Amino acid sequence: MSSALPGVAPARAGAELALHDVRLGHADGATVFAAAELRVEPGELLAVVGPSGCGKSTLLRTFAGLLAPLEGRVTHDGEPVEGPAADRALVFQDDALLPWRTVRANVELPLAIRRVPRAERRRSAAEWLERVGLADHAAKLPHQVSGGQRQRVQLARALVGRPRAVLMDEPFGALDAHTRAGMQDLLVEILRGTGATVVFVTHDVDEALHLGDRVALLPSGRVLDVPEPRRRDARQSPATAELRRRVLASL
Repeated sequence: MSSALPGVAPARAGAELALHDVRLGHADGATVFAAAELRVEPGELLAVVGPSGCGKSTLLRTFAGLLAPLEGRVTHDGEPVEGPAADRALVFQDDALLPWRTVRANVELPLAIRRVPRAERRRSAAEWLERVGLADHAAKLPHQVSGGQRQRVQLARALVGRPRAVLMDEPFGALDAHTRAGMQDLLVEILRGTGATVVFVTHDVDEALHLGDRVALLPSGRVLDVPEPRRRDARQSPATAELRRRVLASL
């Protein structure tokens, strides 16, 4: 693993996220996902796959504290999740950048909300823009950079506050194949040394098997170990090919 850049804060321990006897769904009472137990270990990357409408985004928003479970408990390090928290960052497929704020100001936003002094915000934003390869674009507005670059900005914004859990809702789904592969590699590189726990929702089975330490299959909630996570050549191995077959069969 590579070390963080000079001046970048050291890694923090990732958070444990867990569901206990939960039923997730909408205010009308309709269930989209239920699980007796689903635990995301500190520092792991759990990829979540499943067909449309099976509750992937609902699961993510429940972990984020944006949606309460219909039944059961959701915990963060054993404590109930009762709403959003700075320790849990959410990354969307739509980059959700504020169009009137520069790239740098968008990255600074979580720190500004927490009233971090301006000089410290600027320093932290500059460090993260360097890490995602956008140091030369800090003064641009979102419409002046590409889709892949906007996702890099969103990634920097999510991580600048050093969250202990990062919840990612198909963040690369709208990108072309080449840009998507580059963003996957960037994510792997950036997460090295952060210590963060990651829940990564995707429709792409190959993306899930490349990024995840484990893969959660919805709606069953079954969780499978990935034999060789984050190795590009692992797709050709018999163990990964067999896991890919099992995941596709579940869909």
